[in-house]
Amino acid sequence: MSEIRLRALLSASMIAVLLVFTAYQRPASAQAPPPPVSVAKPLAKKVTQWDEFSGRFEPVESVEVRPRVSGFIEKIHFKDGQTVKAGDPLFSIDQRPFEIEVESAEATIEQRKAEVELQLSEVERARPLVDSRTLTRRDFETREANLAVARAQLSAAEATLRAALLDLEWATVVAPISGRLSDRRVDVGALVTGGAGASTLLTTIVTLHPIYFMFDGSEADYLRYIRLARNGSRPSSRDEGNPVRIKLADEDEWNWTGKMDFVDNRLDARSGTIRGRAVIENPDRFLTPGLFGRMQLFGGEFDALLVPDKAIVSDQARKIVFTVGEGDVVAAKSVELGQLQPGGLRVIKSGLTPDDLVVINGIANPAVRPGAKVAPEAGEIVSAQSN
Repeated sequence: MSEIRLRALLSASMIAVLLVFTAYQRPASAQAPPPPVSVAKPLAKKVTQWDEFSGRFEPVESVEVRPRVSGFIEKIHFKDGQTVKAGDPLFSIDQRPFEIEVESAEATIEQRKAEVELQLSEVERARPLVDSRTLTRRDFETREANLAVARAQLSAAEATLRAALLDLEWATVVAPISGRLSDRRVDVGALVTGGAGASTLLTTIVTLHPIYFMFDGSEADYLRYIRLARNGSRPSSRDEGNPVRIKLADEDEWNWTGKMDFVDNRLDARSGTIRGRAVIENPDRFLTPGLFGRMQLFGGEFDALLVPDKAIVSDQARKIVFTVGEGDVVAAKSVELGQLQPGGLRVIKSGLTPDDLVVINGIANPAVRPGAKVAPEAGEIVSAQSN
C-alpha cells in the first residue's frame, strides 16, 4: 500500500472518531411538545329514543271478488291494475235468465193477489150468513183459513220476487271496497259459479289509503315497553298510538310517518316475537302492499350523555373514547353506544361520567394515545336541533 493512500485512510479514521466523540458530548435535543387536543365534557340532555324494526306494508282491507250468482261473463268493466271506488261495476253476468225469473215471480204475485181477493170476498159473503145461522161456524172458519193461506202464498211470492231481483242485481259484480284491482282471472264468455260454496275467483282488490306496516318485535322490546308504560315513562301502544317513522329500501331519510295501531295478544313461542302494526297515511297511493321498510318506533325520552360520533374509536371489539385526566395524560375508556342523534352526536349508554373531559378533536394525531401527555384546549359539544 502506498504511503499516500495510508495517510488518507488514517485521516478519515481520525475524523470519524472525532465526530462520534463530538456527538456523545452534545447535549440531548429537546423532546417534542405535547400535541394539542380539544376537550369537552359530555353533553347532558334529554333525548328521544327510536327503536328500529323491519317489516312490510300490507293493505288495511284485501278482498277476493267472487260472484254471488252463476252464469256466463258478458262484459268486463275495468283494466287490470285499475283503481276503483266501492260500487263501481267490474263484471256483467248474462242477465237474461234472472230477468225471466223476475217476470215469473211478478206473474206469481198477480196470481196470488187474485186468490187473496177471491178468498176475502168469500169470507165477507159468509159473515152475514153465520149471523143468520144459514152457514155453520165451521164452514166460515174454513173460508177464513183459505184466506190466510192465500195471504201466506202472496207473501211467499213477494219473497220470491225479492230474491229474483237480488239475483238480477248480483248479475253485475261491483267493487266491494275502494282500492286497486289485480288482474282479471276470467275472460268474457267464461262460465262462473256463484254462491257460498266453491265460487269462482274473479279478481282481488286491496285498499291503499291508509296502509298498514306490519313488523315483529322481540320479547326484550315487549318487556321494556310494558315496564315503561307501568312507570309512566311511555304509554302502551295498545292504549295510545305511539308515533312511528319509516323509510323505504332506497331512502336515507325517514320520510313516512304514522302511529301504532295494534299489538298482538301473545308472543310466538317458536320465534320469541310479537306482532305489531302501524297505520300510515298514503293519500297519493305511493306505498304499495308488499314493500319492505325500516321503521322507528318511539321508545320514550330519557336523560343521556352525548359525544361527537367522530370522537369514538374502535379497539378490536370495543368502542372507546379518549379522556384527559390528571397531569394532562390521555386515558382510554370503554363505552357502550346508543343511537346516533342529529348533528352527529352519539348517545353513550355507559362508560362515561358527566365530568369526564373527552377528546373531541385531535385524536387523529398518532401521538394522542393512552398514557401520552397532551396540551388540552377547551372545546364545546354543540347540541343539534332535537328531532
